[in-house]
Amino acid sequence: MKLKSLTIAIALAATSASSFAAEKEGFFIGAFGDYYDASWENIRGTNGMNVDDSTGWGAELGYRFNDYWSARLEYADMDFDISSSDPAMTATSMDGDRLGIDGLYHINGGPFYGLFGLKQLDVSENLTFANVGAGYQHYFTDNFAFNAEAALYQGLDRGYTDVAGKLGLSYIFGKQGSSAPVEAAPTAAVVPVAVAPTDSDNDNIPDADDQCANTPMTDAVDGTGCTLYEDREVTKSLLITFPNNTSKVSEQYLDDIDKAVAFLNEHPGTEVLLEGHTSSVGKADYNKWLSKKRADAVAARLIEDGIDKERIITVGLGEERLKNEANTASAHAENRRVEAHVTVIERVKVKR
Repeated sequence: MKLKSLTIAIALAATSASSFAAEKEGFFIGAFGDYYDASWENIRGTNGMNVDDSTGWGAELGYRFNDYWSARLEYADMDFDISSSDPAMTATSMDGDRLGIDGLYHINGGPFYGLFGLKQLDVSENLTFANVGAGYQHYFTDNFAFNAEAALYQGLDRGYTDVAGKLGLSYIFGKQGSSAPVEAAPTAAVVPVAVAPTDSDNDNIPDADDQCANTPMTDAVDGTGCTLYEDREVTKSLLITFPNNTSKVSEQYLDDIDKAVAFLNEHPGTEVLLEGHTSSVGKADYNKWLSKKRADAVAARLIEDGIDKERIITVGLGEERLKNEANTASAHAENRRVEAHVTVIERVKVKR
């Protein structure tokens, strides 16, 4: 029953009003009468005081962005009735105020709108509320309007659930459009002219059949005008070489390691096998150990850059897989290396 009177007022306004189309944009101001049903019982620190209904007035400043959206700042001066469970305390009243911000969505650009926002009420203490509601706005002229609202308030600091209503007037600045019907002037007979179907994004699919508007010109499309995709195998490789008899990773390969890390982060379900190798110079057992140490050194770099060690496998192959079998200094340098190859299937766009 709390909002019965306000609901009736909104319904009567809706049935009696002749509507102007929205076509509104610009700053607006407003003034309103305010009713707020608090029903806060046994307020903390007040020895049993209850905060009841409030009536007051308020003002608002806002901006209407287009037919559908607007936002506003609100101030309300409130006068709450105060009661108490203590028989010695007589009924009285308490001043308060409300500050807040609301977003408004005007349904189909018409007179009815929904609203949501945040408010701060300063009564016996500062309390924050979230609010939602609905309203009706009727423009008497292109600039002046009558407003009626009902809203539900939910306390964020306390578990209060309140209701409120507003009746007011507002004024929107600037020249505004109107949809009042205009009598059409007599026109001469027009001979129909065949018009080619519109294709706004030039993908050879008429707009009437195009389910994906504004497809990039570089993309191939299907019969509905949507981008075509295909699965394609992509391989990321890493090659790091080492000086003779060392496993230290040279600083020159840090960019290559960073690129490998980025690829692994893009494909978190993958694992990487790091294969360590040596040249044929020296004993085979020692080369086996050294090649594993090289693979582990690269793995440490990947782990340091954030790759989970569980995704990394290292193996030392020594001189078992020479890349260049010649017995020259350049061949030996080519063989002292760590290699990795990670292959994934990516879904990529098909180009025209």
